[in-house]
Amino acid sequence: MIKSKIIHPELISTLAKCGHKTKILIADSNYSFVTNSSPKAIIIYLNLSPGMINATDILDALLTEINVESAILMDTPADFNPEIYQEYKDRLSLEVEFTSLDRYAFYNTAKSDDLLLVIASGEKRRFANIILTVGAIK
Repeated sequence: MIKSKIIHPELISTLAKCGHKTKILIADSNYSFVTNSSPKAIIIYLNLSPGMINATDILDALLTEINVESAILMDTPADFNPEIYQEYKDRLSLEVEFTSLDRYAFYNTAKSDDLLLVIASGEKRRFANIILTVGAIK
């Protein structure tokens, strides 16, 4: 048994394959993670039921194993305030650079060969998708 915050075998194995600049997508329960991610990406299904497991819990676990250099969020409609974006920023270091892309640019980034890992969450909040870029070891 490993002493790690993450004990999911495929998830810990895939994280070990990530190098500097590798991208990881935490996808909300509305995201089309099969058609809008790299065909080379490994998809880990943690979406047992709506609300389980939520995206912020997944992010918290990932941060025990990797450094994050930057994060990409999806643009939202002008009249929508995604509170989860502030939760992401509160969890990530002040050094993490945040970028926001329109929906199709976000999908194109998720389809790039740099995306190795997709984590399908049960997150019910809309626009809770986030692409993390793995940082170097400090």
